[in-house]
Amino acid sequence: MTDEQQEEGMALTTEDHAAATGHPHAGISSEGFSSPQGDIATPMACFAKLVLKRSGAITDIEFPLNPPSTVGRFDPAVGPIDVDLGSLPEGSYVSRKHARITCSDGVWEVHDLGSSNGTFVLNDDFDRVNEPTALHDGQEVAFGNARFIFHTTVAETAMSPN
Repeated sequence: MTDEQQEEGMALTTEDHAAATGHPHAGISSEGFSSPQGDIATPMACFAKLVLKRSGAITDIEFPLNPPSTVGRFDPAVGPIDVDLGSLPEGSYVSRKHARITCSDGVWEVHDLGSSNGTFVLNDDFDRVNEPTALHDGQEVAFGNARFIFHTTVAETAMSPN
């Protein structure tokens, strides 16, 4: 309340007082906003990784996924990608923008982006991805002839430094 308002005998509401004092939440309920009430739903965190599989054996080469993630090979003409497989010998069969891996409400999917050598998921046999296809923890996925095991990870594990 300013000295002038006090002299005139004008009373301020709590919000008016907050606005007059420069409080960061000043007047928000008068603008139609209110404080959070009750339980606030937190969206499910999605973290995963691709573990390279070479000659039938799992390697220690991992690529973290923070969806949506574009899998491919970096090319300055195309721009950056999230999972760059260009340094792998198998990467020569991976398109520049090969596939996209997404997660919505805890459901992971792989989408082929029109790659030359295809994206595949292992079910009973390798199935070519022609439409968004679900990925499950421990499932094998291939981009061209680069094979990986897809693993979901716990948020704390995904965010902790190695």
